[in-house]
Amino acid sequence: MGNYWRPATLEAALRILGEESPRPLAGGTDVYPALAQAAAWGAAEAPALLDLTGIAALRGVTRRGGVWRIGALTPWAALRDAPPAPGFRALAEAAAQVGGRQIQARGTIGGNLCNASPAADGVPPLLILDASVELASRRGQRVLPLRAFLLGNRRTARAPDEILTAILVPVEAAEAPSVFLKLGARRHLVISIAMVAASANGRVAVGACSEVARLWEEGVAPIGDVRASADYRRAAAEELVARARARLAA
Repeated sequence: MGNYWRPATLEAALRILGEESPRPLAGGTDVYPALAQAAAWGAAEAPALLDLTGIAALRGVTRRGGVWRIGALTPWAALRDAPPAPGFRALAEAAAQVGGRQIQARGTIGGNLCNASPAADGVPPLLILDASVELASRRGQRVLPLRAFLLGNRRTARAPDEILTAILVPVEAAEAPSVFLKLGARRHLVISIAMVAASANGRVAVGACSEVARLWEEGVAPIGDVRASADYRRAAAEELVARARARLAA
């Protein structure tokens, strides 16, 4: 196994990241299975890991002026059980369907975004909230719209020396009620075939249908894979959008 660090402060984590270039680790619910698979196929050595779970400042949901701040290490269970405003209901409903209860207790919203899976459950609910991400390095801090942060399948705009520290949501975007719908072979412990988050303010986002989740108004170009064909995904997305809008209207 490679080197392992678990600092207690963001400053220490940024120093280690800049000097040693380890792989950042949040909940580990994606990283550890990937490492186990790599080892099973003869990977020479596991990478050095920077465990961020000791940094308490990266957890929790707070309101500062006109912005809701979600710490990157906030677990799914916290988002599931205590959505702070009506607009977070879609995120809470997504959190309730991420794996099982153990995954929801361990997995984090920041890790979900940095993993950048096309089927990341957290992305559509955050898109309808007009969310941005906060990134920190020893060079300073920057904020990017979520749509600019996610570049493609397993690709983000995070620089090698940066840590995602928080997700930022405008307070006004979180006032309208929202819903989340997901289609898979079963309800839990499944990768989505298609998913939709919709807000009463008219914003709708679709995930698992392209390399990056998109707002419905941007158009969807579905992909085909072992879980579903592109045509099936298009039809499924259209139906989920209709159902989400019906739930909001009711």
